[in-house]
Amino acid sequence: MVKRVQHAADTQTPPEAFLVQGVSISKPDRVLYPQSDLTDSDITKGAVAEYYSAISPRMLPYLQDRLLATFRCPDGIGVLCFFRKHATNAEEGTGILSVREASGATGTYVYVKDVTGLLSEVQMYTLEFHIWGSHINTLEQPDLLVFDFDPDPGMELVQVRQGVKDLKTCLDDLALRSYLKTTGGKGYHLVVPLRPQASWETLQSFAKKMAERMEARWPERYTNSSRKNARHGRIYIDWERNVRGATAVCPYSLRARERATVSLPIAWDELDFIAPDGITLQTALARLDDEDPWRNFFVISQELPKS
Repeated sequence: MVKRVQHAADTQTPPEAFLVQGVSISKPDRVLYPQSDLTDSDITKGAVAEYYSAISPRMLPYLQDRLLATFRCPDGIGVLCFFRKHATNAEEGTGILSVREASGATGTYVYVKDVTGLLSEVQMYTLEFHIWGSHINTLEQPDLLVFDFDPDPGMELVQVRQGVKDLKTCLDDLALRSYLKTTGGKGYHLVVPLRPQASWETLQSFAKKMAERMEARWPERYTNSSRKNARHGRIYIDWERNVRGATAVCPYSLRARERATVSLPIAWDELDFIAPDGITLQTALARLDDEDPWRNFFVISQELPKS
């Protein structure tokens, strides 16, 4: 719910407060996505807050109580945007957690508790939300396996879609159910929900073996190496999203890109019809009336194969 509240007048006539689900959004008319050849109109901070408010019932189950890295654009996309990985304070509706990192140092991370926390982040100009693959109460037992498809520049989309299908086939062969979403960029994410049982080391090892299996089976199509010069017409199966401390863009998150694209869950039968950057803020909102393509995501109870 959005509500404007007029403040008591003073000598400078302060603007109305812009309330979204009780969270005050300052400077709601600030343009965060300027009009371009690809967009018909500007998208303001207020519109971004309204988007996250509307999408929150579907987004929060994936976002709540997961450590975050956020991408903020105080002056709009393309102007001094920055990733915020470590936090020093918590906004309303968020919490902070100190975590031992691989270096042995301690890092302090933020997590969202509820819709107030989500909108408090938007108030601080967060456009993108990137999540850990585990919850704060089971931090060392990940429950998400994520594969990113990073194609060689100029690759035809049909090849990227074939890569998604090939990996799905490999996971199906292991009786692992997977889900598909756009990234809002140039690839797709394939996501596998898991019971929080295995360690990060086990998850990382499995993800890497799957990428190696793809390369061994179709060496002309895929590589498990992140080096740019290892691609040459192939897709990098990015398994490194499954390393402790790595993040992946959250379902329903906006991207700081032209057209305000969204990383959105889609059905498998939509793969050949929706491009990785084919969902925007407006189309994501329009799809809220449709059946949730990931409606069974949290019902699935599965674990990684033993071998």
